[in-house]
Amino acid sequence: MADKQVPLDQIPISPDGAMTDATNGTTNGSHSADTDKIVTVFDDPANFNVKHQLQHTWTLWFTKPPSGKQDWNELLKEVISFNSVEEFWGIYNNITPACELAQKSDYHLFKQGVRPEWEDPQNKHGGRWSYTFKGSKANDETWLNIMLAAIGEMLEDESDNEVMGVVVNIRKAFWRVGLWTRTAGQPPKGAKKEESGDREEGRKRLERIGKRFKDVLALPSGETVEFSGHADSAHAGSSRAKAKFTV
Repeated sequence: MADKQVPLDQIPISPDGAMTDATNGTTNGSHSADTDKIVTVFDDPANFNVKHQLQHTWTLWFTKPPSGKQDWNELLKEVISFNSVEEFWGIYNNITPACELAQKSDYHLFKQGVRPEWEDPQNKHGGRWSYTFKGSKANDETWLNIMLAAIGEMLEDESDNEVMGVVVNIRKAFWRVGLWTRTAGQPPKGAKKEESGDREEGRKRLERIGKRFKDVLALPSGETVEFSGHADSAHAGSSRAKAKFTV
């Protein structure tokens, strides 16, 4: 971890010069990797010349604590987007750890193009898995493991297309982590029969994702994570809507 925080626009998320994708050997820049020795971040963390491409581009968002009556959109700030392992670590090592965030703060890590809001078109028919920890100080290792599992595509099968993003909420007496999904295990109201799909298969898919999320959290035996739909949360006026199912 860096000794002090630096402005996000100054983060050395990649070295100068061309960058080769270490996952497939393609070059992004003016000179070819064939003429230079390939140096990964594992070989030299300061002078690497290749990067490890992620399957998706991800965007980090931050919700700052409210000061008086403020609209949600005034509090939600887009921080930065990235699409490589090296960029992720450059960002993570230079932002405030979750354990040091003020109360009523949130970090949201979502696929690019998806806003961390119930109303977003890609979220409105979805829901989230969540677990609440007692105590207001977050465990940074747990939050890091959740982010790594998300960007590493470890939470779902390749064909699932469910994971939208992950969230950590810091509150006065607890902190909570969440995994947002594209669907809520059932077709949206009014969907045509041919668009509805198999309701039971949808639930099984989400339960499989929930179990992987639970494994990443490394919870004590007997603890459960809950899934609730965004529509139910919006109707209840709270993110603590009644759970649709648990694992």
